[in-house]
Order: sequence, then C-alpha cells, then structure tokens
Amino acid sequence: MTETVSPKRIVILGGYGVFGGKLAAALLRKNTFDVIVAGRSLAKAEAFCRKNGGKPVQLDSSAEDFEDSLARLLPFVIVDAAGPFQSYQEGDYRGAQAALKAGSHYLDFSDDAEFTMGISCLDELAKKRELVLLSGVSSVPALSSSAVDALRSAFSRLDLIETTLLPGNKAPRGLSVIQAILAQAGHPLVVTRSGQIETFTGWSGLSRRKIGPAGQDGLPLRWSSLIGAPDLVLFPKHFEAGTVLFRAGLELSVMHLGLWLLSLGVRLKLINSLVPMARPLQLAAKTLKPFGSDRGGMEVKLSGLDPQGAPLSKSWTLIAEKGDGPQVPAIAAEVLCVRLLDRQVVPGARACLGEIKLNEIEPAIAGLEVRCFNAADPSPTVFQRALGNEFNSLPGSVQALHTVFDRHRWIGEAKVSRGRSLVGNILCNIIGFPPAHDRTPVEVTIERRGGKEVWQRNFGGKIFRSVLSPRDRLGQGHVYERFGPMRFEIDLTRTGTKLRYPVSRGTVFGIPLPLWLLPVSEASEYELDGRFRFDVKISLPWFGELVHYQGWLSPAKTDQR
Repeated sequence: MTETVSPKRIVILGGYGVFGGKLAAALLRKNTFDVIVAGRSLAKAEAFCRKNGGKPVQLDSSAEDFEDSLARLLPFVIVDAAGPFQSYQEGDYRGAQAALKAGSHYLDFSDDAEFTMGISCLDELAKKRELVLLSGVSSVPALSSSAVDALRSAFSRLDLIETTLLPGNKAPRGLSVIQAILAQAGHPLVVTRSGQIETFTGWSGLSRRKIGPAGQDGLPLRWSSLIGAPDLVLFPKHFEAGTVLFRAGLELSVMHLGLWLLSLGVRLKLINSLVPMARPLQLAAKTLKPFGSDRGGMEVKLSGLDPQGAPLSKSWTLIAEKGDGPQVPAIAAEVLCVRLLDRQVVPGARACLGEIKLNEIEPAIAGLEVRCFNAADPSPTVFQRALGNEFNSLPGSVQALHTVFDRHRWIGEAKVSRGRSLVGNILCNIIGFPPAHDRTPVEVTIERRGGKEVWQRNFGGKIFRSVLSPRDRLGQGHVYERFGPMRFEIDLTRTGTKLRYPVSRGTVFGIPLPLWLLPVSEASEYELDGRFRFDVKISLPWFGELVHYQGWLSPAKTDQR
C-alpha cells in the first residue's frame, strides 16, 4: 500500500490582494501546496478562488479569536500580505505570534523598517520551536539584499547602496500600498549618510532617474523621491555601507509631482497626514490608469572602491514588462515557501536579509516578462570620468577628495588674501569669495547630484558654492564649473603630482565672455606630507588678482572610511 502525503497548507492573509493574490496564484500553479486565501472579506476570497483555485476563508487579524481560528486551519506557513505594516503598533506581531501558537512558519511582506527589524524580539522562541519567522519577504529587503550580496564581493569599501523602485502606471495599486506611501509623505525620514544619522522628508529629493540598459531594454527617465524602506535601517550595519538611500517613483509626472506638492502641506504642518486622502487618491490613480505604461523596474546600485582602491559602481536591475511588475514582490515568498518545504531555512525570527540567492529567482520568473541585467561602471565619479586614466596617477589624498558617490566633508585651514582692485573686490563679494585672513578654518562639502557635484566651501563662516560637471567624453579632461549665472570651462591638467585647473572659456547667462574679461585661474591640488593641499589664485585682466587662498584639508571623522 502506498502512503499518500497530504500537501502542506499555506495560509495567505490578504490572499486576494494585489501582492498576496500574485503569491497565491503562483503557489497554486505548482500543485504542491494546499493554499488558503484568507482575508476580512469572504466574498472577495471566494471570487478569487473561483478564478484561480484555492480555498476561501474569512479571517480578521483584529478579531479576538484570530489566533484560534488560524490554528484550526493547521497551517504549515502563514504569509501576511495584508499590511499596511506602518499602522501596526510597536511590538504588535499578531500574525507571527499566531504562527508560533499554531506551530507554523511565518513570512510577511512588510515594507516598514521598524516592523521588519523588530521581529527579532521573537527569535529565541522561534528557535526553541524550530520555526522560521521572516519579515520583509518582498522586493525589499529580500530581493534588494540578495542583489547586494551578489555584488558586494567586488568592493573593498562600500560607500553607497541606493535602491530605486519605478513601477509602471498600469500596475494595480492596493489601498494598503497607497496608505503606506501616504503615511511617509512629508514626514521625517531617518537615513544613514556618510556614516551619520540624518533626517530627510518622505517624498522629497526630487530626481529624474533612468534605470536598466540603454535603449528600449531600460526604462526612460522618470521622477523619483526619497522614501522609507527596511533597507535604510538594516543595510548600513549589515553591509558596512557609508550611505544607504531608497527611492521610489510614479511613472506619470502629474501623479509624482502632485504627491510631492501635497506632501508640502504635511511638511509645513498645515495637515497632519495624507493617509485620510488614500481612497480619493486611489480613485484618481484608477482614472489615470489608461495612461503611462505597464513597464516597471527595480535597481540596486553599489558604489565604492574596488580591491585595488579605485572607484567602482555596479548595479543589478530588474525590468518587468506587460504588467508583470506586481509579480515581483511575491517572488521571494514563493522561493522561501519551497525552501521551507525542503527544510532549507535556518529557524529563528529575523529580517529577510540575504535569505535567497539571485539565481534562485530564475525559476520564479521563467514564465514572466521579467529580465535582469548586471552592469559595471569603472569610471563612476565626475573627476574620474573627466580625467580617465590620468585620475589613477594622482596622489592618494587628491583621488580621495574627488571620489564622491553621495556626499563627503573635508575640514582644514587656509590663508586668504584679496587683490587691491575695488572692482575686483566687488566681484569677489558677488561670487562669495572669502575675505582676507591669515588663518581661517575651512570646511568643504561635496555632494553628488546625478552626474554633477555641488561644492560648498565654508571659510570661517563665509560660504560660496559651485557646481562641477564633465563637459564631454571620458578622459577628455574638460569640466564645467558654474557659479550662479557664470559658467566656466576648465581644462583639467595633471602636471607631475599636481592637478591644475586652468580656465579656457566662460559665459554669463549663456553669453560668451571676451578674453579680456575671462578670469585667469592658477589653481592646483597636490599632496604634501600625506595631506591634501590646495593653492588657488584667481586674477582678472586689467584688474589683477581677485583672490588667493591656500591651505590643507583632511576628511572629517565621519568620512574617514
């Protein structure tokens, strides 16, 4: 007589929702599991099961008998795909605790940093009962951490991890997803930047991003903004990364910029939250659904130093076509359900960091319009791109100052002198050059914004800024430096161990400057006694010397990595 083995039962809370439904359908196609589609609405669960299969069950996680009702189902794995996890109170792990009581493994789709990190409070009990409780089994941090794991070995130092999610406009938007975004818009957002904890504003930092390969395989430019994710809390320590940023965007500019404008109301404290607007905004999104595309993507980008100490950026990108983007958050849970069946997951309660390998997702995406790409940029910084191989011949401290992936700060001291011309001094004051001083403290902050660097120089409280960007192809040695309406072309030149900055031409409001008005720049950077040195002298024909400042800089403590 052959013994019949009953299929293991998986209970999906929110199993008829956007992401829970994708997981349920994927597991049902395997014919390996007994899938229970659960949620507050029995009618919705029944409608889903009539179309896709599975067994409908009404379950309300806020009900008093929730744990007993769940235990009676005899689950092998409980998956919480309901959310929004941002609304759970601190220490409220009702789904995970119900799983422990039922003797079941537990996975959730949390995208909330505190919730995902905090599940470790159940670790000892989970290990004792030989159960697996994983939080964040979704695009982040499950897939994003797997991408970092796959790329990390190429770096000797990791300066930046930046993840960008750009879904297509035709992707379905569940109410809980909209509520999760609105709960953050305009509110403080804690990030690690250059080793320091800083506060940003949710849905701020507007930036247009293109992800994926060039041409039609990648996504075109789309707006993105900073938003919270478990990666922001978990990655700095786990991967020893100096800066961790997370961005998301809406394909239609009117929607993305509209949400940014609405977030200003929260930021200015005119309203407490945008969450009450979730249903009207969901209706607006449905109205605009015919516009835009069904193409979305996710990019995980790492930047830092390679084993030889040279700047390097590498990225992993996933592009979903033909509306298959919503399948992606369910991929990690699908993989882990199979691995739990084979007892290939270590017991315990923890965030889902590196639990799966990138090659494990291949079977899950085999039948989908989803493609993955890897890319490397061996010349990722502004000055490395401008100088080409010449960059590698610069002294170490000069290379270090110009290796900027996000932002760094250097401090030091300078001597400043001014010319005697009245007109020259007026020009210096307009630009913001510092006054004369024998010894003045200096702080230089360089921030990367796309393909440009914003330089802020603080000489004893006197601040002036400029923006530097490459002018042309790799290694040509030309950069632009802009001071407000004035833009100068600089022909970077390495002379021995010094980097020089001669000005070749300039414009004001786009109007070319004649040679007799073009500043003469005698500026150089070099290394002396292991320390970065600068010597900048700027003159103007007919008026002589404008300003001359020289001194030294060292990385601020938080940038000494």
